[in-house]
Amino acid sequence: MLPKDEQKKFYEIALSLVPDVGPKTVRVLLTQYSTAEEIFKASVKDLAKSIRITEARAKMFRNKEILKTAEQEFEYAQKQNISILFLTDEHYPQRFLNCDDSSVLLYFKGNANLNEQKMLAIIGTRKNTDYGQRATEDLIDGLSEVNNLIVVSGLALGIDSVAHKVALKKGLQTIGVLGHGLDCIYPSSNYQLAQEMMTQGGLLTEFPTKTKMIRHNFPVRNRIVAGMCDATVIVESEVKGGAMITAYVAHSYNRDVCAFPGRSYDNKSSGPNLLIKRNIASLINGSSDLLDVMNWGERAAKKAIQKPLFLALTTDEQRIYDTLKDKDALHADELSYQSGFSSAQLAAMLLQMEMQGIIKALPGKRYRLD
Repeated sequence: MLPKDEQKKFYEIALSLVPDVGPKTVRVLLTQYSTAEEIFKASVKDLAKSIRITEARAKMFRNKEILKTAEQEFEYAQKQNISILFLTDEHYPQRFLNCDDSSVLLYFKGNANLNEQKMLAIIGTRKNTDYGQRATEDLIDGLSEVNNLIVVSGLALGIDSVAHKVALKKGLQTIGVLGHGLDCIYPSSNYQLAQEMMTQGGLLTEFPTKTKMIRHNFPVRNRIVAGMCDATVIVESEVKGGAMITAYVAHSYNRDVCAFPGRSYDNKSSGPNLLIKRNIASLINGSSDLLDVMNWGERAAKKAIQKPLFLALTTDEQRIYDTLKDKDALHADELSYQSGFSSAQLAAMLLQMEMQGIIKALPGKRYRLD
């Protein structure tokens, strides 16, 4: 028998796993049963009457496989120090809770406050241009002075990764919302980035472990990004890009949407341009515009950031530094070849050096000294 507080979480996980039982149904049930445990212990007849379903369907609350899976999820969460956030928990993101399609339960690993005073989503295409990278970097640089701000994105390649990396570099907390469980990282190339984020923000998902990587999960994930934030900034995207889904969802939630404009013939800017044209997004050119839109006027004291005159590099980092010295930029494959490091070794060191402001990652897996 689990302790009472652990038993509570176990049944909350189980309730989130019952098919076709969403937040609206759970709220109805909680008006008649005070806890998830009471719901599972109620009679099939009473449950059927409570949510107006047949007794045959109500028997899904007796499914032993659901309880078995819930036990496995609970044990994994305990071992991995993962927070289990049921929709009645005070630490559940309250902005998202106000959305009709909020999740019954969320899994979170990290140290961020999911109800921080200011929450900003920064999203965009997986194949960003130099313009998109610069816009994202300049935006976050300008926001690094703002008090109580967390940057949220989807841990995807492209703009998402740039946003997370720059936020870490500038000392901001950043949260990645995943389209799968916390037992893996997708894309795998962002594994080291994810580890950094869990010490300066965190990872959030509604999906249990062993969730398959299917396309449908990512639009589902996007609604959490939009719902937990005060505003969503779209940097670059094609008209049918995944970031556009997030922008439209944010708009449907009556949240602010902002977009960077681009050239009319640039496909990567066609999405933001369309949002601006339809008056869905406010046009911004940088942090000052965003601060005006959101009325986030107050700022923290500006930190004086100065690069040290003499870099304290490890022997391996020095080898990478020397390889990049006097080069405009090198592709990761070429850098691996010239430095002699394997791709896995190089990826970890590059991220660390990027966080220290020694190198700069460019689109197309290219790197140069910063």
